Amino acid sequence: MIVIGSRGSQLALWQSRWVAARLGSFGEETRIEIIKTKGDQVQDVPLGQMGSKGLFTKEIEDALLDGSVDLAVHSLKDMPTELPEGLVLAAIPEREDVRDALCGRSLAELPAGARVGTGSLRRAAQLRALRPDLEVLGIRGNVDTRLRKLDEGQYDAIMLASAGLTRLGWAGRIRQYFEPSEICPAVGQGALAIETHESKRGLAVKLHDAGTGIAVRAERALLASLGGGCQVPVGAHAKLVGGGLELRGIVASPDGGRIVRSLLMGSVEAPEELGRRVAGELLLLGARELLAASV
Repeated sequence: MIVIGSRGSQLALWQSRWVAARLGSFGEETRIEIIKTKGDQVQDVPLGQMGSKGLFTKEIEDALLDGSVDLAVHSLKDMPTELPEGLVLAAIPEREDVRDALCGRSLAELPAGARVGTGSLRRAAQLRALRPDLEVLGIRGNVDTRLRKLDEGQYDAIMLASAGLTRLGWAGRIRQYFEPSEICPAVGQGALAIETHESKRGLAVKLHDAGTGIAVRAERALLASLGGGCQVPVGAHAKLVGGGLELRGIVASPDGGRIVRSLLMGSVEAPEELGRRVAGELLLLGARELLAASV
């Protein structure tokens, strides 16, 4: 019996059940253990003020380390770039849509002063750059809670990852998708991470998608090179192009007044090197000052 550690949100349980079903197709028996994380317990503080390291992972990782669960299913974008000693990312399944999306109204439909909700500094900064006339507000809660707040009229639109909406069957609520060139996604957005103790790495190896794994290794290397825990809007998106790997990266000021961008090609054989190269170019172009201002 493989015990899967999961957060209790609707999306987290969907993801864990999906992994359980995949493991079941290989003849494995599974059970899901729900674990509350700090990010779930504290709902009245904006995410940007809580720090970013381990908000939705620490308690689950503690359970992996003490052996009470065998593997954990996370949204990869919630994963710190450095894992606790003894834990590994055993598999990254094939990625869902990486794009950010607006629900409620499209950007063109929103009048000046419209209220747009997002819990992400990265989304807020890039949205402000596109439409400085909008009132961009914080929002907390699971996907269903955020959609309910939208329906209640607390916001004119809300911004979410299209992957979560698609997985939960709510793609029909999306009014507009943003291409990565318009709003650069979070590192690992749309991808799941299956984390295990290094001694149990083999439990999930059949679920790994090589192409997705290469792309997110480049993105996570970029974030690590910038100092992954900083409270500055950072985005990255890597994709296989022909026989190579393309990586886009951005660092923004929280108000969206300045965004530093880089787009480079590299080898699929060295995704971390590409991540470091893009991070280096971002720093040279001005990201260093933006990062320093956040300390």
